[in-house]
Amino acid sequence: MFSFFKKSADDKSAAASPATESKAGWLDRLKSGLSRTRDQLGALGSLFSLRKIDEDLLEELETTLLMADCGVEATTALLTELRRRWKQDKLETGEQLQAVLAEALRDLLLPLQAPLSVNGHKPFIIMLAGVNGAGKTTSIGKLAHYFQAQGKSVLLAAGDTFRAAAREQLEEWGLRNNVVVISQDGGDPAAVAFDAISAARARGIDVVLIDTAGRLPTQLNLMDEIAKVRRVIQKAEPSGPHEVLLVLDANIGQNAIAQLKAFDKAIGVTGLVLTKLDGTAKGGVVAAIARTIPKPLRFIGVGEGIEDLQPFDAAEFVDALFVDKTIRDAQ
Repeated sequence: MFSFFKKSADDKSAAASPATESKAGWLDRLKSGLSRTRDQLGALGSLFSLRKIDEDLLEELETTLLMADCGVEATTALLTELRRRWKQDKLETGEQLQAVLAEALRDLLLPLQAPLSVNGHKPFIIMLAGVNGAGKTTSIGKLAHYFQAQGKSVLLAAGDTFRAAAREQLEEWGLRNNVVVISQDGGDPAAVAFDAISAARARGIDVVLIDTAGRLPTQLNLMDEIAKVRRVIQKAEPSGPHEVLLVLDANIGQNAIAQLKAFDKAIGVTGLVLTKLDGTAKGGVVAAIARTIPKPLRFIGVGEGIEDLQPFDAAEFVDALFVDKTIRDAQ
């Protein structure tokens, strides 16, 4: 069943292109969105400003990083690099150490920085997955807006056939973005994905965004079902899906690692969307992901606005965490 939506005059302001918004505006929202994680790291300011470098300082720094959910592996790697630079460069002040920490964190996160290009296929098929409440459907609506701002045509597939509210929410995003939504009242989510790809091909659509129902990795029958959706997508388009995005809620901290590993095993995750960074002090989980299972972090979300989901940039992220001393100040 095809659903078509037209944009009203009131929606035009919401659909303003991100390209028209200043970079400074996004950086301000990023800084504001990471405020809770920055507060969690707030102890760093006093650590670096009041004391000279010694082992006690490094031990306190280790505790602070762990409290921000950087994880044991990432924290150990960062502390190892700080100790090396402390000795090698004969660092003396906490301010110098803070600049080195910012640089080390930027280098750790840099491999995650891989903006998603949708130019290789038409239609470019993106499948989204995640647990209940991670923000998949909202992310799809924001991604539709993002790709439209790049001049791409978009089609949405309401693959969560179990929750009427999910379909209604996606249809609302379709209305807001003036795009076609393919949906069914109940039925097989794999069939919705197949129909969406067929419709996109017939209409010359650039990007297909396929929603799926939320599920826990422990629900093996549902994990088998989402694997089936992926297989059906491949039948409809042998080269697809061209991107399998896992949407993770930043509030879950270290549990994101377990979710990522489970979904990767089931459907082959190729990229991540990290949502709700504005509502958590656990933004350090980005470092944990980078150290343990470094999948490309395609987008991060720091608010409810339609433009509050943007490509991940490692230097911008670190800058937003260090108010007094940024990586760019150190360069």
